[in-house]
Order: sequence, then structure tokens, then C-alpha cells
Amino acid sequence: MGFFDFLNEEKTKKETRKEVREVAQTADTEFAAEDAHLDLRQEELDIDKHRVETGDVTIHKDIVEEEQSVNVPVSHDQVVIEQRAVDHEPTDEPITEEETVHIPVTAEKIDVEKHTVVTGEISAHKRSVQETEQVRDVLRKEVADVESHGNTDIIKED
Repeated sequence: MGFFDFLNEEKTKKETRKEVREVAQTADTEFAAEDAHLDLRQEELDIDKHRVETGDVTIHKDIVEEEQSVNVPVSHDQVVIEQRAVDHEPTDEPITEEETVHIPVTAEKIDVEKHTVVTGEISAHKRSVQETEQVRDVLRKEVADVESHGNTDIIKED
């Protein structure tokens, strides 16, 4: 195959494409004697909504320890021993072997116990909040394009 054969083949391909284009243009044309019908179409948006999980909230309690100091007044007994000198006063009591005096001594002791009280409560609930989001997309539609050639009288009625 030579160079000129290649050029002739390219020329034939171009002519074939031109013929196909001309046939394709006339294939959709409807020739009518009096009445003609042409459907016009347009695109519309179909919008659906669905719920998705975006996160969660967990509520739990933690135990926190804190040391607390409380001053509590307590009392205890003290025994005070006093000795004083007496001027040799006579007595009728004889000297005995032993004589004992028992003095009980007391003190306050602190007993600490704990009890639980309610100091507050926490509650949680969900609520739905309405917002508006703008959706944008390009929509196509078919519109009628009326061309007139020559001497024509066209009346448009909507």
C-alpha cells in the first residue's frame, strides 16, 4: 500500500462520515402535511433523605475520692493529784494495812461512719433540629426552537 492509496482511503472515510451525519440529522425529522407533534422534556431533581449515624454520647459516673478533715471537739478526764500539808491534827482512825481509792477516768472517742445521699441528677434526651441545606445541580430541558424560512406566518399560542 502506497502513500497515495492511504490518502484515497482517508478521503473515502471522510465522505462516509459526512453521509452518516447527514442521515443522522434527517432521521429525527418528522415531515407532516398539516399537524406535527414534538415532545419537550426536562430533568427534575429526585431528592431522598436518609439518616446516618454521625456520633454518639455516652454518660457514665466516675468515682472521685477526696480527703476531708473535720474538727470535732472531744473531751477526756484528767485526774489531778494534790497533796497538802496538815498540822498534825489528831484522828480516831487507826492505820490500816492498805487503803485504795478507785477513780474512773473517761474520754470521748470518735466513731466515723459513712452514709450515701443523693446530691443531684443528670438526664439526657435527644431533640430533632430542623435545618435547610441547599442542593445544586445542573438540569437540562428541551425547548422548542422555531425556525422559519421564506415567507411564513407563525402564530404562537401558549
